[in-house]
Amino acid sequence: MATETGRTEIREEPTAPPRARILKAARELFYRHGIHTVSVDAIAEAAETNKTTLYRHFASKDELAAECLREYGREFEAGWAEHERAHEGKPKDQLLACLRFLAEFKLGRSERGCALVNAAVELPNPDHPGRRVIEEYKSRGRDRIIALCRRAGLRNPELLADELFLLGEGARVAIQSLGPRGPAERLVEMFQTLVAAHTPQGS
Repeated sequence: MATETGRTEIREEPTAPPRARILKAARELFYRHGIHTVSVDAIAEAAETNKTTLYRHFASKDELAAECLREYGREFEAGWAEHERAHEGKPKDQLLACLRFLAEFKLGRSERGCALVNAAVELPNPDHPGRRVIEEYKSRGRDRIIALCRRAGLRNPELLADELFLLGEGARVAIQSLGPRGPAERLVEMFQTLVAAHTPQGS
């Protein structure tokens, strides 16, 4: 919950390990307020620990931010894999299910959009550890869409994959200015229309 000072109050069970509490607090604060605006002191306070303990687990704030982004990436990839398994052997169904999951992963939960996209705006330095995490997960995400488009036998699979990828990324930005009831609300419908346009006749 955000206070009048803009600081988010986060409470974790006191028995949780310090590293877990620090990560939970940092993820929430970074996501709500941005990486640069959140201090190490604020994270330590929200995690009910101190800076010494924080630095024992993370060499720097940059490394902590990178690990938060890795957690977001791992969660998304786990969800994607689950939807692929649910439609094993049916690549077009896999693609459509995964696209629905992609649309719902952040758009349905917050007007802050995708944590990785937000961080990419904040971290232009290519040497920042968080920047490398963003590029890694986003590249893998694009590759997964390309692979599914190919396996589904869709026309121009790489072009279609890029159209789908860019549409998803754009929706995550638009939701911050227009909210979840703006154009982003129609993202699944747009995904389906694009896939249908690249589906060979009779398929």
